[in-house]
Amino acid sequence: MATTYFSKRNLQFLLHEVFKADELTKYDYFSAHDRETFNLVLDSATYIADTFMHPYLKEMDRNQPELKNGQVTVHPKVREYLKAMGDAGLIGAGFSFEHGGQQLPEMISSCVGFILMAANNGMMYTGLTSGAAHLITSFGLPALSDFYVPNMLDGTWQGTMALTEPQAGSSLSDVTTSATPLSDSESVTLGEVPLLDQPGSYKIKGQKVFISAGDHNATDNIVHLMLARIDGAPKGTKGISLFVVPKYRPDGKGGFVDNDVASTGIYHKMGQKGVPAMHLTMGSNDNTIGYLVGEPHQGLPYMFQMMNEARIGVGMTAAGIATAAFYAALQYAKERPQSRRLNQKNHLDAPQTPIINHPDVRRMLLFQKAVTEGSLALLLEAARLFDISQVAEGDEKENAFLLLDLLMPVAKSYPSEMGVQSVSQSVQTFGGYGFTEDFPVEQLYRDIRITPIYEGTTGIQAQDLLGRKMTMKGGKAPLLLFAEINRTIAEASTSDELKPYADQLTAELKRTQEIMASLIPHAQKGDIERYLSDATLFLEFFGIVVVAWQWLKQAVIAKQMLLTQNPQGDDLIFYEGKIHTMKFFFHYEVPKTLGLAQRLKDTEVLTIVSEKELAL
Repeated sequence: MATTYFSKRNLQFLLHEVFKADELTKYDYFSAHDRETFNLVLDSATYIADTFMHPYLKEMDRNQPELKNGQVTVHPKVREYLKAMGDAGLIGAGFSFEHGGQQLPEMISSCVGFILMAANNGMMYTGLTSGAAHLITSFGLPALSDFYVPNMLDGTWQGTMALTEPQAGSSLSDVTTSATPLSDSESVTLGEVPLLDQPGSYKIKGQKVFISAGDHNATDNIVHLMLARIDGAPKGTKGISLFVVPKYRPDGKGGFVDNDVASTGIYHKMGQKGVPAMHLTMGSNDNTIGYLVGEPHQGLPYMFQMMNEARIGVGMTAAGIATAAFYAALQYAKERPQSRRLNQKNHLDAPQTPIINHPDVRRMLLFQKAVTEGSLALLLEAARLFDISQVAEGDEKENAFLLLDLLMPVAKSYPSEMGVQSVSQSVQTFGGYGFTEDFPVEQLYRDIRITPIYEGTTGIQAQDLLGRKMTMKGGKAPLLLFAEINRTIAEASTSDELKPYADQLTAELKRTQEIMASLIPHAQKGDIERYLSDATLFLEFFGIVVVAWQWLKQAVIAKQMLLTQNPQGDDLIFYEGKIHTMKFFFHYEVPKTLGLAQRLKDTEVLTIVSEKELAL
């Protein structure tokens, strides 16, 4: 029997019963699809995950990429995986028909990512390629798109995001990689198409670090979407431009030449060892060419498109890893006998009971289920809003974008931060065995730890949420969110069983408003450091409230199904389990907001540097 690493039943419940994914097909862009085609895509992803990914989870961890003589070698299964994904059309599933895609909603594409990352997150290659290719199709010249995108979407070429530099991590205003326009005498072509006057080609010089999949032998070329500063550009983020910088560039004669992008280092990581993280040096021989994407000095706004997609992707990766760990722990807890139930301690001749029957083990498992399924629901909410923001019009489009913008820091950080805690509880469920290589959770614990760092650390997400998203457009986004939450509260209030939880969520919304009322005066006085000093705690608080909403939403649907469909067997157990886990979240997780709210409204400041600095 195959190892369970995600629940197809839960994915179907969220997609079709809670979020009604097929309603997206009313929009022209998605009209070629229906529930059946959505499910076929997920079945295809599951086949790839079962065949090319999950069997090699441990093997890829133990045989990490190596850099030797300037070449990076990865596990041979990576090439097979990339080909399978390209052949199935899954790398560019969300792309337009015009660009070789299937025009699938992000809701479905993100579910594909969830399945793949639950199977083996050490094969995190295709999401990077998809995001990079989307930047080219969105903002690049047709010549760039026609030349690069088909090879990227069929898995022949790898795409990357090349932002970070040794001196510029999250502070992209400090990017120093330079771009010098080529003169007429240095004209460069892309295939047979001159790029110089469209505008065109630039000499790139600089370094990039922590570039995931930045070089490897599983594809024939690496296509970097790279931030650099054109000579004479304004300082700060307003002077950053975006370039396509390939490992091998076309020579204008149908062949390719080395583009002077050197792999000068490889980072050996705590987890996710199947994906090389590279230190790249461009222009050592003054021969790195980059092709401008879009307008000069617009690189950061362009990159934010990929960042939003990537942040949903990171959240899905975290949710996938935590889900795989949960199912490993659940299976172990059902099979591992240990002691007797606490009320039977003196019955020594009674058989030992499986540890799932011990209250503390059950608490750990319920915590894992609450975190993983709550995270997945939040991420699908974000993906649905992303889809609507792309294809709707007027107020519907604007409101979806505002809600997505508000939820994005939570959708990235909650699955990541709480996923780390969830996998920790998976290890704890195994006891000593969880700390050994005999079971997958020790690896998954190492793997998931990067997710709170990827695509903007939790602290950066927190400053984005409190510093910008809560107050933009006069606080319109939180008002829209509260209206959505209140709709769920109204639905839940019609059930005697769910009404206490609806009331509890109403109280949490009031608490959120009280916290904002206590913090806003600091921002109004211009004391931004004080306003944002505990932004990470606000993000944690807000994440609990938002995921509580997601759990109440699931419970409403489960209750409706129990009342109207008379489910039996596994379906009955499933729906009752949803309501039970919702109750667990409200009784065990939601009360944590009390302590966070107390700190957030506290007037004592302990973390801001003052004239009288205390030693740390």
